[in-house]
Amino acid sequence: MASEHGGGDPARTLAVLWRVNGRAARKDLGVDRIVAAAVGLADAEGLGALSMRRVADRLGVGTMSLYTHVPGKSELVDAMVDAVQAETARPPHEPGAWRASLTAIARENWALHLRHPWLLEVVAHRAVLGPHVAAKYDYELGAVDGIGLGDVEMDSVLNLVLAHVRAAARIAVEAEVVRRRTGLTDEQWWRAAAPFLAKVFDPDRFPLAARVGAAAGEEHGAAYHGEHAFAFGLERVLDGIEALVRSRRQ
Repeated sequence: MASEHGGGDPARTLAVLWRVNGRAARKDLGVDRIVAAAVGLADAEGLGALSMRRVADRLGVGTMSLYTHVPGKSELVDAMVDAVQAETARPPHEPGAWRASLTAIARENWALHLRHPWLLEVVAHRAVLGPHVAAKYDYELGAVDGIGLGDVEMDSVLNLVLAHVRAAARIAVEAEVVRRRTGLTDEQWWRAAAPFLAKVFDPDRFPLAARVGAAAGEEHGAAYHGEHAFAFGLERVLDGIEALVRSRRQ
């Protein structure tokens, strides 16, 4: 189930994100510990399992003690999103190597979403205005700074790459959920389906589907391969960006 962040009071949310006006009711409890526990819970069980009570249970404290530091679940989700953005690697950008930089950024975000699949359950409509989100955005914009694009184009290019990452990661995560629920790999599922499909599927009636589907299945061992789809799509996105960059230099 999707969860929309940004639903809390803006001032209270920003206070949590930037760790201002905090009250240390307990020396062993604070926003960082609460967020870390919430991230661990969401990693293990998904965002649907997240509640202030469940987080308090993981910390071994009373639920009400959490509200001293975090006003509610909406603000907590924002803080969780912000916190995990700090995990992406940020090596210096090589001048002129924008394509390599965007590729590295895409792969870091791909890994981030596979590591924290609950990020895909968050409706990313409003930006999380936290320090880690800001630092990541600033760094990633550096990949396309100074290559002839306008500021709005720089933002659009970065969002295009990240949207592809998010879409590809969503399909990969959903495929993993299906594998866990059924107990079958894609290859095992296709092997089980093959005898029945052979009885009803006429390759002469669907020649392209038969030929291309067989080639893809043989290549990937499944009808869909998440890593291939991510990498193939990323290259095509970068090709389009390269065409834009070249047009600005003419």
